[in-house]
Amino acid sequence: MMVESMVWIAGGEFLMGSESFYPEERPVRRARVDGFWIDRYQVTNDEFRRFVEGTGYVTVAERPLDLADVVGAPVESYPAGSLVFAQTNGPVDLGDSRNWWFYARGAQWRHPLGPESSLDGRGDHPVVHIAYEDVEAYAAWAGKALPTEAEWEFAARGGLEGAAFTWGDEMEPGGRIMANTWQGEFPWWHSKRDGYERTAPVGSFPPNGYGLYDMAGNVWEWTADWYYARPGETPVSACCAPEESYDAAEPELRIPRKVLKGGSHLCAPNYCLRFRPAARMPQMIDTGMSHLGFRCVKRR
Repeated sequence: MMVESMVWIAGGEFLMGSESFYPEERPVRRARVDGFWIDRYQVTNDEFRRFVEGTGYVTVAERPLDLADVVGAPVESYPAGSLVFAQTNGPVDLGDSRNWWFYARGAQWRHPLGPESSLDGRGDHPVVHIAYEDVEAYAAWAGKALPTEAEWEFAARGGLEGAAFTWGDEMEPGGRIMANTWQGEFPWWHSKRDGYERTAPVGSFPPNGYGLYDMAGNVWEWTADWYYARPGETPVSACCAPEESYDAAEPELRIPRKVLKGGSHLCAPNYCLRFRPAARMPQMIDTGMSHLGFRCVKRR
């Protein structure tokens, strides 16, 4: 474990959640975390490559996906691949994410946009198409762990109690873009004022008050907690049983979900204003996507 690549977070009490944005972030409640180390940057393609080369690990996206035992699944199996974002040609129904996500055969961490793509020039970009099983394997190899939702949010706030963003309450202070997000009308018009169409090299935007980069935008990040739509009704980080961690928007799909934090380069105010510390999203544990990555922690 390379301590120089991590930041020590002393821990303490903080106000977790938000009353101002999405229902699943409510209520604001007081939480406490012990001190821990956390990766300064999101795990990169180069770092993940070293793990794969050292272990021979094969990610979930590189294996055919068997859904025969999943209640509500539309088919029994998918060929090896993953979900890739495709910008639409014009405005679409924002209530149906199938308008911009498609299952690409051969998409995986080495080929983030499909089998014809590569990691050339992307060694310092965050690794994507990583399912929860893959994250656990990497963390064990690195002698680390995944942060809890509370640890992640405490670190992301950077010492700013109750602020909307990791840098304060103004989305673009002085007109400055502070994170790799979507500028324009999602999912059809992207001005790319920040200079990036998809992921950016880690550390391309200002750090937060704790010296952590990309705690907002770039890629969503896995946490260790099972998703629960009403976090204030359970002890922080205790959460729920796997069979209860489903998305209320898709109750027929009983695949356990973990909590994602941080938002991604696809988050836009008109659709997903979730590049904020309090924001959270459920993610099926067997699925990676082209905007989903992670970072690790090390506890005493």
